[in-house]
Amino acid sequence: MGQFFSSLLPFTARGGYTSFLSLAIGLGAVCGILASLALTGLIVPSALPAIVAPIGASSVLVFAVPASPLAKPYAVIMGNAVSAAIGVLVSIAVPHQMLAAGLAVGLAIMVMTATRSLHPPGGAAALTAVLLHPSSAGPAAALLFPLVPVGLNSIILVCVGIAFHRLSGRSYPHHAVPASAPAETATGLHREDILAALHKTGEAFDIEPEDLERLLTLAEGNREARLFSALAIRPCAPYVQ
Repeated sequence: MGQFFSSLLPFTARGGYTSFLSLAIGLGAVCGILASLALTGLIVPSALPAIVAPIGASSVLVFAVPASPLAKPYAVIMGNAVSAAIGVLVSIAVPHQMLAAGLAVGLAIMVMTATRSLHPPGGAAALTAVLLHPSSAGPAAALLFPLVPVGLNSIILVCVGIAFHRLSGRSYPHHAVPASAPAETATGLHREDILAALHKTGEAFDIEPEDLERLLTLAEGNREARLFSALAIRPCAPYVQ
């Protein structure tokens, strides 16, 4: 029971989140949303919105957790656009909106998983397409919706994200820093061991195997340094002649 209630506690972000970085991330998201809204608004037809709500969720991933596989540019752009297209098709084929909403989100998850473009806001993009029902504004609007505004919003957001992270010194698109060969030997773990362990769990984790490998290597290095420090400060037994 205690474990259940502990799982309901707020998520605490791990890593180098400082007050300054949190502020910078927020400002980056402001720039990303404003750029998406302004630039898409220049070309989007009046029958369609200049921005869709799922882009707000995408900005959280792009700016706050750029190392997540779910925040990769391919996942952001492909996941949102493909899911929006599925939502449009389902809204046309299924007249009952409640049923269409469920089918659109479920199919979007299946297609994103199959195309390795899993992006949580994609489910919202599919649902948005059903609720807005762009085909009611004509076939052209229905065909255009996954590209403009959804696809263009996503591309602009990713471009702003790349520029922001370059300026802030973070990696986006994220590239895992490989573990050093001596450290890998010290841990006794190899990538095949990590991949096998991940496969055994039967779960999907929001982390790249390379990042996990590096974390384990750093943890092993920290353990060795801690043990060495403890041995160094341990008082020596008095010498008895």
